[in-house]
Amino acid sequence: MPIDDPLGAFMQQVEAVLPGARTGPLAGLRFAAKDIFDVARHVTGAGNPDWLATHAPAPATAPAVEALVAAGATMIGKTITDELAYSLNGENFHYGTPKNVNAPGRIPGGSSSGSAAAVAGGLVDFALGSDTGGSIRLPASLCGIFGLRPSHGRVPAARVVPLAPSFDVVGWFARDADLLARVGAVLLGPDPTPARLTTLCVAEDAFALAEEPVRAALRPAVDAATTLLGPAKPVDVGGEGGGLGAWMTVFRILQAREIWATHGDWIESAKPRFGPEIAARFAWAKSVAETPAGDEAARREAFTARLDGLLADGAVLCLPSAPSIAPLRDQPAEASQQFRDRTLSLTCIAGLARLPQVSLPAAQIEGCPVGFSLIARRGADRALLDLARELARRLNI
Repeated sequence: MPIDDPLGAFMQQVEAVLPGARTGPLAGLRFAAKDIFDVARHVTGAGNPDWLATHAPAPATAPAVEALVAAGATMIGKTITDELAYSLNGENFHYGTPKNVNAPGRIPGGSSSGSAAAVAGGLVDFALGSDTGGSIRLPASLCGIFGLRPSHGRVPAARVVPLAPSFDVVGWFARDADLLARVGAVLLGPDPTPARLTTLCVAEDAFALAEEPVRAALRPAVDAATTLLGPAKPVDVGGEGGGLGAWMTVFRILQAREIWATHGDWIESAKPRFGPEIAARFAWAKSVAETPAGDEAARREAFTARLDGLLADGAVLCLPSAPSIAPLRDQPAEASQQFRDRTLSLTCIAGLARLPQVSLPAAQIEGCPVGFSLIARRGADRALLDLARELARRLNI
């Protein structure tokens, strides 16, 4: 039977239901998975009708989904994603825009739009998504929920449609920090090296990219974090690399090359129908892939080493999850690009350096949510979730 879906969050073309085990740490909970996760005997649609039409049913289920079902959670369906997960807006040309219940008339953020909308609207307890350039962190911020982008490679991404594999991670959303951490206990296992997070660093250049109302609204979150970790240390994340805008460009070029390497052959042979914005984005990725490679890969490793040093010895970086509240739906292309560039200038930090980042629904502006993020060293995912839980209690969220 089709899912009762007043928010337009679910793919009605695929009825993928997996009953959870009778017992387990997530028994009795309901979840959804972004329609890039394979479920055996169902076709994975990846947000595009031509992908759906040209691919066979999956022979097996994604390990991340299997782990949740084995832990007792029941999967009730697949959620809408931006086409091949290559957008931050959450507006799918073919399947529509899931409703953002906490910011009516505004975008939910993407590409994990349906998963975020379903969690925010109470249709499920938690939901799986993915994050390449911000697709967990941004929807969490815009929809007013919790979201985790884990360390790269920490959660198996097998049987998940890739976008840019060296950036792709499996993440998830929940409405409270306790459940976010409970899901983490299932998907992450113990941290490889026990971490104690003890020092707060404030990313001043990241806060400078956010609108003034965002900076003001998040000050209580910074203050609450200092009560847990002590006086904050101001840092300049962009450093001598030209600032966060320049690092965003490095991210976009590396991502584009990987995206075309991943999907170029299928696009050239299948000639799929993309929405105008997504078609332009893939055309740009192709043009980047056809030019000689520069020094972006080496710069990424230098940036990673810089962040590794910054976050050693228990340091945590705080920053806005997004530069503003959710933009209105169907905004002009120029405004959409400006929002995307400012967002990627924030999200590229964890993406380039392969770090875990958690977003908390810490504030509201004009009745719309805005998220507060914490980034920890690679592999400290469980410690980061524990800190987020403590901070959520301090903020009463």
